[in-house]
Amino acid sequence: MDATAELMRTPTVLESLEAAPAVPMPQPGEEPSLWLVDAARHGAVLERRTAAVLDEEERARAAAFRVDGARALYQGAHIGLRLLLGSCLGVPPEDLRFTREQCPCCDKQHGRPALVGAPLHFSLSHSGTVALIALAASPVGVDVERGPRPGSVDDLAGSLHPREAAELRALPHPERVAAFGRVWARKEAYLKGIGTGLGRELDLDYVGSGPVPAPGPDGWRLADVAVEGYAAAVATAPSS
Repeated sequence: MDATAELMRTPTVLESLEAAPAVPMPQPGEEPSLWLVDAARHGAVLERRTAAVLDEEERARAAAFRVDGARALYQGAHIGLRLLLGSCLGVPPEDLRFTREQCPCCDKQHGRPALVGAPLHFSLSHSGTVALIALAASPVGVDVERGPRPGSVDDLAGSLHPREAAELRALPHPERVAAFGRVWARKEAYLKGIGTGLGRELDLDYVGSGPVPAPGPDGWRLADVAVEGYAAAVATAPSS
């Protein structure tokens, strides 16, 4: 992968929630494939596809959202994920079954989400109206975040790695907000990739706040992802 690709990855927009495009099975050593679902584009089909594709638990979670936009985002994200995974595996999307791996922090079953009986790794994140999905042959994490509220940046910066906090303090406030968004997306992508999520302290791992991500902790590779109006990142496990 060239230096430009390492700096910023561009996801493929999933144009339809009726059927996924042909998606090849990820191979070891390949970069994860990245997909973007904009729920606002698919409102006409969401309820119908929810009934046809999502399982009972997912339908119950969708129904529990009181805000229409949040419900639509959940539906679009999970329908899109099932379509992409099903295309990779040659399996009807409604037949996929999910589980959770063990959490590295406590060994309970709330670590990375995984497919039952399929050697395919994935990660899903959503914010605003968009969902970002990664598919890979090895563990992977993604995160997408709408820009943070300016007032929250200083409150949260102190919880980051000391080098990241110092970098943010050195920036003028408008630049600090954008840099904080980069840090947060990179860090969440990495923590989702290793399976801890925010159960791991945010000050333990350095991902950098500048335009180029730092080398990932423990050999993980970090890259920013181009999503207009959002901060987004992907973290990829080191090759075995």
